[in-house]
Formats: sequence, structure tokens, C-alpha cells
Amino acid sequence: MAYDEKQAERIRDALRRRDDVVDVVEKKMFGGLCFMVDGAMCVGLTSTDLMVRVGAPNYTAALAQPHARPMTFTGRPLSGFIYVGRDGIRTAPALAKWINRALTFIRSAEFLEAQKKSKRRTAQPRRMLRQGKK
Repeated sequence: MAYDEKQAERIRDALRRRDDVVDVVEKKMFGGLCFMVDGAMCVGLTSTDLMVRVGAPNYTAALAQPHARPMTFTGRPLSGFIYVGRDGIRTAPALAKWINRALTFIRSAEFLEAQKKSKRRTAQPRRMLRQGKK
């Protein structure tokens, strides 16, 4: 699945225009292109849609917006992520609105705390259990 390079350039431009965004990395994933901001997945592109990370607390409200639908990965909805159809990002302000939603979530206290917990869990060495003699 390829992504639309013109849409990718629109996202790059929208992120460049923001004073509060410095660290942006592009990665190919989900069969498209993902934009990581400050090390966190923010938005991405598939062949037809914008993928937006809105977070579980904002999921229902985001889905209520025009042109938004659940992001399904392997046939199951992925909580906290949505797809926005092209009509929902036709204008620069509409695209900026969705990017802002994603940035707001990845900078939220809830998300940052979850990231810290996740890093603590992975940073701890695994304990080897001794098997006792019988």
C-alpha cells in the first residue's frame, strides 16, 4: 500500500509551520508513512486516509467528527487511533485541526505517564528463576 506524496508534503508543511514541533521523524509503517513527533507516533498516511493518534480518552469524540472512522488493523479496531478520509483533510485548517488533536494527546499528562511506566518496565532486567532440586 503506497501513500500519497502530496498529502505527505502537506503534513510536513503543517508540522514545519508549528513553533512547538521540532523533532519529527518519518517512518514507513502500517503500509504507509508515519510521522513521529518527539519519539511518539502522531499521524500517518495510508493510500487513502490520514491516521490520527487521538488516544483512548478522546476516541469517541474524535469518531463523532465528519469523515472519521475507526482505524482497523488486522480486522479489529485499534483503540486510540482513527482514520480520517480525504474529505476531512481537504483544507489546510482541517488538516491542522487533526494534527493538533494528535499533538495534544501525545503531550498529555496521561500519555506521558504511560510512556514513563512503559520505559520502566522495559528497562528492568529480566530475572532468571532458579530451578530447585527435587
